[in-house]
Amino acid sequence: MTAASCGTLTALTLGLPAGTAIAEEKGTLPKQMFYAKRPISSKLKQRFTNDLESVTMLALLRAANTGLADGAATHEILLMGLKVSCEEVPVELVDYISHMRNCGIIFVCCRTRATEEGGRVEECALAVRRPLPTKPGYEKRFRVYVGPWRPVAQTTLELKGQNMDEAWDSLNAQVILDSSDGADLDARIARRSEIAGLVVQEAKLAKDHSRAKDPAQRNEIYSKLHKVRNQLRQMGALD
Repeated sequence: MTAASCGTLTALTLGLPAGTAIAEEKGTLPKQMFYAKRPISSKLKQRFTNDLESVTMLALLRAANTGLADGAATHEILLMGLKVSCEEVPVELVDYISHMRNCGIIFVCCRTRATEEGGRVEECALAVRRPLPTKPGYEKRFRVYVGPWRPVAQTTLELKGQNMDEAWDSLNAQVILDSSDGADLDARIARRSEIAGLVVQEAKLAKDHSRAKDPAQRNEIYSKLHKVRNQLRQMGALD
């Protein structure tokens, strides 16, 4: 069997079990199937038309073909390839397509980029739509997370865990945190987000402090800057 591909990337080149790969003749999905019979904004339809060259089902992961136990919440995971013609991952399309399916989807977005030497290089970026932690009784909210662009040869996924729930969290961790450890994932994502916010604050306060002329204002800003830097040190994000 020839595996379905997005550019030169397949489920096999990613490192997934051969039994999860979709056959080439079954992998291609017409773009129109995602919006032809559904209400969709003109802006989103334009993104399908202009930014998305093709959609390919690369793999379908289930307990039966992975050797993992079935999950309590996750019964199958799709791996979908998006061949894009835009510079950035089309987050709106990832969000829209994910919303159409009840199962989890890991997206592999592929593009071909011109190099400074005049050649062409094929790159991939992983993306996933994951629910945000919410209190009971509140409406569930989602966010699309996107990994960095990497050469195809450096784009891999590891199937890790005892069951499909653990495998899903591990794959999410690989996309979001560049780690195969899916334990306490939401807390680790929140911690990374907090650190990123503090780093932005630190840079702004440092700039404001260097520009301030009034001594009282400089002291006030420095006090805030010192507090932020201490928070970053406590979180292991500042030497």
